[in-house]
Amino acid sequence: MTIVITGATGQLGRLVVEALLDQNVPAGHIVAAGRDIAKVADLADRGVQVKKVDYSDPDSLRQAFAGAEKVLLISGSEVGRRLEQHRNAIAAAKDAGVGLIAYTSIANAGSTGLQLAAEHEATELALEESGVPFTLLRNGWYLENYTDQLGSYVQHGAVLGSAGEGRVSAATRADYARAAASVLLLEGQAGTVYELGGDVPFTLRELAEEVSSAAGQPVTYQDLPEEQYAEVLVGVGLPEAYAAILADSDRGIARGELLVTSGDLSRLIGRPTTSLREAVLAATRR
Repeated sequence: MTIVITGATGQLGRLVVEALLDQNVPAGHIVAAGRDIAKVADLADRGVQVKKVDYSDPDSLRQAFAGAEKVLLISGSEVGRRLEQHRNAIAAAKDAGVGLIAYTSIANAGSTGLQLAAEHEATELALEESGVPFTLLRNGWYLENYTDQLGSYVQHGAVLGSAGEGRVSAATRADYARAAASVLLLEGQAGTVYELGGDVPFTLRELAEEVSSAAGQPVTYQDLPEEQYAEVLVGVGLPEAYAAILADSDRGIARGELLVTSGDLSRLIGRPTTSLREAVLAATRR
């Protein structure tokens, strides 16, 4: 059995490859595909097949998928271009006779109003129309979205956002990667939809409290109107369109649209998901 991991040169994809190796999948049965293959040269040294792939290059996709039984299609990073790129990957998988595509979608796709969900929902529809067997990994927010900003939170003494008292079911990339690897190794997954998120949701106010406790200094949550929060994000260098999407996502949290209660993630990884406190403490040690 050959399993292709697209986006393997990125953070989530790399962790999926590592999770497969940890579960004793022979390295030669794994294809790590991505744009910058220099980033996975060490995986090639360990026997993993490494192939250069670009979602905008259908020929590269067809070559990478040739002979594959399963493909993990990790959603692209270029917001606004992702649907076209995902369609290229789906078409290549169909041409290659792939037995299953597992796609990393977004939590509550189909019922959420998040701007960020639009391309995911359209990709899910494209999968349905393709005739290729597929499963959906509807990933919630990454804890790293917050822990990667720990230094800024501590420096400014504040977590900024527009989420109000809404709760978000965030989990670590490693937890999502472990779940993806587990699904790829299971049989009979066609048509299955997993809603994935952390076991214990939290508010951004609770995030600030955990950061304050770990840092040993006051950090508070400052809730801003959506437009004002977007302006703050632009002020620190984010493009206006992306800042608007992030602010909109915070309003989605306020509406409960990134709340996941299925328990799917912990069942797939066979343990409780990494908690907010564990993630914050780990980040302070880095």
